[in-house]
Amino acid sequence: MCKLLKKTLAVCLIGLGLGILLVLLLPVTGWLFIIGVTVVLVGLMWLAC
Repeated sequence: MCKLLKKTLAVCLIGLGLGILLVLLLPVTGWLFIIGVTVVLVGLMWLAC
């Protein structure tokens, strides 16, 4: 149960990060782009462990 919840949260993080990146493909500010990349990476690391 805990593992399933963890994977769901990781997928949500990846989705959120990709959403941020897609919205900001018109790169208005670099820091929001960095936040999006970070969220995706955190989600992928979470999924891996």
